[in-house]
Amino acid sequence: MASSLVLIFSLVLTALESFGTQQVEARAFFVFGDSLVDNGNNNYLLTQARADAYPYGIDYPTGRPTGRFSNGYNIPDFISQALGAESTLPYLSPELTGQRLLVGANFASAGIGILNDTGIQFVNIIRMYRQFEYFQEYQQRVSALIGSERAEQLVSGALILMTVGGNDFVNNYYLVPYSARSRQYSLPDYVEYLISEFRKLLLRLYDLGGRRVLVTGTGPLGCVPAELATRSTNGQCSAELQRAAGLFNPQLTQMLLGLNRELGADIFIAANTQQSASDFVVNPQAYGFTTAKIACCGQGPYNGLGLCTGLSNLCPNRDVYAFWDSFHPSERANRYIVQNILSGTTEYMNPMNLSTILALDSRT
Repeated sequence: MASSLVLIFSLVLTALESFGTQQVEARAFFVFGDSLVDNGNNNYLLTQARADAYPYGIDYPTGRPTGRFSNGYNIPDFISQALGAESTLPYLSPELTGQRLLVGANFASAGIGILNDTGIQFVNIIRMYRQFEYFQEYQQRVSALIGSERAEQLVSGALILMTVGGNDFVNNYYLVPYSARSRQYSLPDYVEYLISEFRKLLLRLYDLGGRRVLVTGTGPLGCVPAELATRSTNGQCSAELQRAAGLFNPQLTQMLLGLNRELGADIFIAANTQQSASDFVVNPQAYGFTTAKIACCGQGPYNGLGLCTGLSNLCPNRDVYAFWDSFHPSERANRYIVQNILSGTTEYMNPMNLSTILALDSRT
């Protein structure tokens, strides 16, 4: 009997030790992309593409702006919560040191695109090639902290989010009439070019160790308040920008599935954020919103002109607005998008959702 008790105690102790190790070695999370997922890197740059002033962050736990283009949490925050982890820090944050490096890092920068010439009007932003250089630098820092072998395991076992592409249309192809890119390419040819360049970026991320990468498409570009304010006469979504999203997103999914076939594993997961956002844009009341046309914070038609500032119109209840500012979803809309990332059908997540990924990876 005594020996049995000792054995049971030993097994419980081993399980607890294992649990403790798992907690310490929680899955790292890395974020690459633009303002939809930037959580403060641009605060450290001399650029106009910043969200570091009131009323940004008004619903964040601190009630203060963080650099997120949101009234509160953004998409990476909700994914971190699903992982049971604290939010990743911006890579440029001086607080990202020591054990906090093991949580992961956010390399995203508002204004950037797939192409290097996207966002040139913002001057000083962290373009994709530079985000990858920072990722290499990050790995060197982690190697110095825990050794190269464990650092490699941390990166290969990490979850990665990649959100980029919308600015290549809004802040490049359609930025001004007869833009350089629109003179160079017809829209179908431009989409094909973007997909080919995006493919190169993703292969580079694979070379840097990425093995589970969530890749979001664009949202319904023609339906954001900024486009309603500048391109719509009757409150309808811009047909041309909707056409761009409609061409880009299916081709992105096919490119990702093709990459997976070539690599022999489900490395890249397509997140159909166009469909998620279209759900509440088409029928906002069904999702608890009173409007998906008017931004909570802004000015002009649909509150879609200019920046969100302390002088802007500000709605009293952010939860009933699908859009926080002229381009970005509200915190509550971000939560809905991540719910689909977590548990959506193949209409939203292809070839599998994040809950399935987490379940599969926990067995390996």
